[in-house]
Amino acid sequence: MGSTNVNRRDLIKRSAAVGLVAAPGMGLLSACASGGGENENKVDKGKKSKDNPLAVNKDAGLEVVIFNGGYGDQYALDNHKVYEKNFGKVSHAKTQKIRTKMQPRMVKGDPPDVINNSGAENMDVASLIEKGQVADLQPLLDAPSLYDPSKKVSETLLPGTLEKGRFGSDKVYQLNYSYTVYGVWYSKTNLEKLDLEYPKTWDEMLAACAKAKKEGVAGWTYAGKHPYYFSFTLYPFIAKIGGQDVLKAIDNLEPNAWKHDAVKKAFEAYHELYAKGYVLKGTPGIDHIQSQTQWNKGKALFIPNGSWVENEAKKTTPKDFEMAVAPPSSLDKSDAMPFETLWAEASEPFMVPKQAKNVEGGMEWLRVMLGKQSTQNFSKQVSALTCVDGAAEGLDLLPGLASAQQTLKEAGDNLVSPRLHDWYLELHKDKVGGAIASMMAGDIEPAEAMKRCQKAADEVAKDDSVKKYKR
Repeated sequence: MGSTNVNRRDLIKRSAAVGLVAAPGMGLLSACASGGGENENKVDKGKKSKDNPLAVNKDAGLEVVIFNGGYGDQYALDNHKVYEKNFGKVSHAKTQKIRTKMQPRMVKGDPPDVINNSGAENMDVASLIEKGQVADLQPLLDAPSLYDPSKKVSETLLPGTLEKGRFGSDKVYQLNYSYTVYGVWYSKTNLEKLDLEYPKTWDEMLAACAKAKKEGVAGWTYAGKHPYYFSFTLYPFIAKIGGQDVLKAIDNLEPNAWKHDAVKKAFEAYHELYAKGYVLKGTPGIDHIQSQTQWNKGKALFIPNGSWVENEAKKTTPKDFEMAVAPPSSLDKSDAMPFETLWAEASEPFMVPKQAKNVEGGMEWLRVMLGKQSTQNFSKQVSALTCVDGAAEGLDLLPGLASAQQTLKEAGDNLVSPRLHDWYLELHKDKVGGAIASMMAGDIEPAEAMKRCQKAADEVAKDDSVKKYKR
């Protein structure tokens, strides 16, 4: 727990972050309750063979919990059927309340075998790993791939996938299944109605928003209730202006990282969207679904989002919408990185709890999901890439996914992958997200937003109870 010189409020807050407090009224549990001890009900291992490289007990059941968000859960139900051909029955549950539902079970030492730890209520995986509650996935990575049997699973994954699953060690604890392209999403159709092309510079962006405003259309909307969505364009914008090292300094909690000139320029540019009235009225009070719906209705041209949006918003997306994604507009010619610079990375995290009853089965379920049948089913069904290299090639892709794939190709090596959201969840979502939310709502100026971000980062850097990471 770090230094003992903390008050009771701080102690409870820190304990909750690592899963020691399950819910209000449950009280503070002992450290050994979350220390990663063995589940007394663990199933016996099966016999290792060519067809069963992970030694799964074929008669044992498996419990899988899926985040019911942008990708839904049908892809997982389909994966269950493939798994059940050779192994035991799968018990399935879906929820948007991952932390509320799963953290008490992690504390009690009776977690499911696979958890899709995603969404606004995801658990702090860094803290869970620190407490020994997450299984090392190396057996899975060393197993033969069901996508290409001539390779190990680890050899079939896109660059950066393994790194995303590491938290300060060589071990991989988390499998990020989807490969997400973050950026500015728009409708080609709606831009064409205004005789516009996607703005590649900030001056062009402001001009596009001004033209839209004259026609009664807002330039931007976003998930005001989940302001960390803005990081999907702001983080790569900061890197584009000042270079990769600015994001590295932010990730590494370096002093004055948030005071860098690139951060100042990025914040001031986005604040200008608010100041000139280019943000859809009411945006600060709406969530991701509501913002996407308004965007689909043509109320706003641009929205910061990830490539799950095509599936998540499909019920409200017009057939002729022609969804597309682009990198954030360049600021000006002084930018350190080219326009094509993009945030793209393995995302949608899955983990196998160390205390699960059927750890081997959990890893096998993930191995099946990384096979050709399930990866291609995922891409066709939810319009998203997977972390398996080349798995979507040859498929008939929807417009948004085709655009994401093309944008990723054009970026080449100009990819950024910030880690703040992985390593310091509360800092990223609540503190930085909160500062950006206040700035974009017009409550504070960019300078104050920078100050708040830096103060929050400094507090984490000085907190001995929080494990630190470097890149």
